[in-house]
Amino acid sequence: MEAVKNNKKTIWAWAMFDWANQAYNMVILSTIFPAYYVAITQDNNPGGMVTFFGHRYINTVLSTYVLGLSYLIIVFLLPILTSIADYKGHKKLYMQLFTWMGSLACAGMFFFTMHTFTFSMVCYGLASIGYCGGFVFYNSYLPQIATLDQQDAVSAKGFIYGFAGSIVVQVLCFVFVLSPKTFGITDDVAARLSFLIVGIWWIGFSFIAFYMLPKGQPNSGSHEYNVLTGGFKELGKVWRKVKQLPLLKRFLPAFFFYSVGVQTILLVAANFGAKELKMPEEDLIVIILLIQIVAIIGAAITAKLSAKYGNTKVLAGIVGIWCLICGSVYFVANAHQFYAAAVVVGLVMGGVQSLSRSTFSKYIPANIPDTASYFSFYDVTEKLSIVVGLFAFGFVESVTHEMRDSALMLDGFFAMGLILLVSLIVLEGRVRSTESVAV
Repeated sequence: MEAVKNNKKTIWAWAMFDWANQAYNMVILSTIFPAYYVAITQDNNPGGMVTFFGHRYINTVLSTYVLGLSYLIIVFLLPILTSIADYKGHKKLYMQLFTWMGSLACAGMFFFTMHTFTFSMVCYGLASIGYCGGFVFYNSYLPQIATLDQQDAVSAKGFIYGFAGSIVVQVLCFVFVLSPKTFGITDDVAARLSFLIVGIWWIGFSFIAFYMLPKGQPNSGSHEYNVLTGGFKELGKVWRKVKQLPLLKRFLPAFFFYSVGVQTILLVAANFGAKELKMPEEDLIVIILLIQIVAIIGAAITAKLSAKYGNTKVLAGIVGIWCLICGSVYFVANAHQFYAAAVVVGLVMGGVQSLSRSTFSKYIPANIPDTASYFSFYDVTEKLSIVVGLFAFGFVESVTHEMRDSALMLDGFFAMGLILLVSLIVLEGRVRSTESVAV
């Protein structure tokens, strides 16, 4: 049975999945883990060099590469899984499987020490795969639960719930990290306890979405295929359809280029603060909390602006601001300047993510059964951009030993994304003119 669109309970359950999994994004990618990782790898190894499966790496280069590899695995895996999910109507099942993988791997990071370094970095990569994998099926629910005119607001609601949930978890972890002696534990145990808390929070609140979201509808047109070949053939069908949609075909490359910059900056910002600016863990946590709080405001403002001016124009404005932010990072020399940059990042972070998702949702055909396969292109584009961004960032740092040079390199991707968005705005104008003439 098809889900009733714009149902408040269904939308709430969908947003609660964001509430659950953004704890990983906050604690593991943005605050406590990066600071903990830099601290233990630099204190125990000359020059911050670490060994992973017999090879030597700069500590922050390795963490960047592990993240990049996890996203590369997702790039190859998700097109198959999402097509199969559409074919069988099991998108919720796959969302559950990836969530279990990610949350358990995250909990396994509680054992992260230099003695368990290789195992712990594998858990770090698996947690990333679980987070990304669950998110693509979560995204594919958007056109199934909301009508076209409500998708901007519903998408923004998901991000707002995610930011709010991550703040609650961060504050909870903050209690242990700032005062470990109160609980009779050491500083490193307090940090590792945070990883366990995230894993429990993540899987615990995800059960709301697992219980209340619809299962998904099988794509009845593909039943003559077996599961594996049906997945590939269904994906091929969607790709051919994408090439016939001029606005969607123009949006995807723009999204790719600016996502290289946005996603990479978000993933390496904490490492930059810890390594380049020597900022203590407490300051990094405060900065990321500030970003999350401001991002809630930014996502809400962006939703209102898009309703007034249109998605692509607002996106172009936001990406233009990202260009300026990325260029200024090269000159950031102290914590105060990092705080100022963080406020601006917060305002545009939630906006660019929620608006990108809802813009893509508007460009795909309405009332289709294979939404997961369409959203696989969105997510593969995003994940591929992260792979390119992380490996490029890590390579530049490994050559120059300066993260600032890597940040400056990312600005070129923002500039290309902005140019492509402007061309999309021009194309939209032509399409509207053609439609009005036809009428």
